[in-house]
Amino acid sequence: MKQEETSTNDYLKGIVSNLPDSPGIYQYLNAEGNIIYVGKAKNLKKRVSSYFNREHTNGKTRILISKIIDIRYIIVNSEEDALLLENNLIKKYKPRYNVLLKDDKTYPSICISNEYFPRVYKTRNIIRNGSSYFGPYSHIPSMNALLKLIKELYPLRTCRHLLTPENINNGKFDVCLEYHIKNCKGPCIGKQSHEEYLRDIEEVKQILKGDTQILCELLMNEMQALAKEMKFEEAQLIKEKYNLIESYRSKSEVVNRIIHNVDVFSIEMDDSSAYINYLHITNGCINQAFTFEYKKRLNESKEELLQLGIIEMRERCQSKSHEIIVPFEIEIELKNIIFTIPQKGEKKRLLDLSIMNVKQYKVDRLKQADKLNPEQKKTRILKEIQEQLHLPKIPVQIECFDNSNIQGSDAVAACVVFKMGKPSKKDYRKFNIKTVEGPDDYASMKEVVRRRYSRAIEEGSPLPDLIITDGGKGQMEVVRQVIQDELRLNIPIAGLTKNNKHRTSELLYGFPPITIGVKQNTPLFHLLENIQDEVHRFAITFHRDKRSKSQTASILDDIPGVGEKRKTDLLKTFKSVSRIKKATLEEVANIVGISVAKNIKETLKE
Repeated sequence: MKQEETSTNDYLKGIVSNLPDSPGIYQYLNAEGNIIYVGKAKNLKKRVSSYFNREHTNGKTRILISKIIDIRYIIVNSEEDALLLENNLIKKYKPRYNVLLKDDKTYPSICISNEYFPRVYKTRNIIRNGSSYFGPYSHIPSMNALLKLIKELYPLRTCRHLLTPENINNGKFDVCLEYHIKNCKGPCIGKQSHEEYLRDIEEVKQILKGDTQILCELLMNEMQALAKEMKFEEAQLIKEKYNLIESYRSKSEVVNRIIHNVDVFSIEMDDSSAYINYLHITNGCINQAFTFEYKKRLNESKEELLQLGIIEMRERCQSKSHEIIVPFEIEIELKNIIFTIPQKGEKKRLLDLSIMNVKQYKVDRLKQADKLNPEQKKTRILKEIQEQLHLPKIPVQIECFDNSNIQGSDAVAACVVFKMGKPSKKDYRKFNIKTVEGPDDYASMKEVVRRRYSRAIEEGSPLPDLIITDGGKGQMEVVRQVIQDELRLNIPIAGLTKNNKHRTSELLYGFPPITIGVKQNTPLFHLLENIQDEVHRFAITFHRDKRSKSQTASILDDIPGVGEKRKTDLLKTFKSVSRIKKATLEEVANIVGISVAKNIKETLKE
């Protein structure tokens, strides 16, 4: 076996050492002869060598390298050619270790069919038969609004008849309802000429390309010419068409009309996916908008994935833009194309719009995933805490403490336990403060934390991955003194503070503590808020119960003959000790009997 591995390694090293210093693509094959990875390179020798001449920290990369049995490569003229070829090969072979385009063929496009009298319709199937496709459209309502506008402007046919000159001349067709309700001009029976129909189709293409400004100018000239010839009815029809297009253009225009034929790209990532947004701008209007997802396979960088997305979308949408707006610098050179990273102005507005769209798309995808897999959501939130606080592991078990007393009387404390982001009520604990006199929250917290974790150590109970105090820096410090200085435990400690409206406001961490920024109304914020509210509720409830018992126990519990049941019956009937004192002997005797009633009346009288 080792001899085979050595032989394979020598074979691969031989290929790598003979690779040219040229741009191209490389393919890795496994023992079955399947392509498991396709990559592109400015310099094939340098890029492929980097896989074999150093240690890789990423586990998936190490697995990929272990499965490589053979290497193939194709030399091309430029990096642009390499990018295009890589994109095509990935889509053709779907290699196991390449990123996976998740939304391919998911969203519809608008098709203008390659027929003698073309049809305009939405479709999800791209057929290379000479038809023209516009899109894809990730926002379906926008596409439907565009189709509705086209239908209002141009009475194009919707039937599937084979409208050839021979069939029309031979009278093979009859007009349908669409003709009678003026949604079609009847090209099937020769009522509309081929030339007039194609003029309408050309104008439709202008609208779909976003070139509405040119179309409006043509319509305005045509309208004025008809008005000069006193053809007012025809001019009115042109004016209605002009107004519809102007209305559509004013709604879709986002920046100055000078910004024309520009592509905009932005990217967001998480652990498993990359989300890329694409906007195409024509005459200041968003002509195309699309967001898609790549499933990551190796530890690909943002730059690599954005490069792949740019090539994918420009090829798919047949973009001829000479300027591409991107959020950061990328190492890619495309012929006759300028890359712009705007810092201000209208191009920055376009980039911000693209970023806003891709972030929203990411949030929507995560929400969908959370509905399908609630456990995944909890793990993700806990991982956020781990990343925010730089914890050594995910805080599966979080414990939070709070004190409660009124000027030191009936002092209590509570500990709530959250496991995998959910309250574990069977693990909640209540504490009566035993060693502290007076209102000393810091000393009370020290006592409770010491008792909690000393016992856990003795019993061998699981220790938390994170301790949270319901308080600020002072509470965190006293917990640290017990956990680290006294018990020699290495448990991360955080603090939650509230604002003057008694709402969760800040997460503190570290020594000295610093404020960790957590956006409000995020799942992470709601988890922390839930923990703080729960420990406060549990501590207050315990304190109320204890205070209530102490108020009644001081008098009734010391009277001979009054046990727990008789005390409960008396309080249920009379509601308070003062009312028992005011009641007659007979009224009290009806509840507990005459002899015990006499004891009660005498004791209360004294």
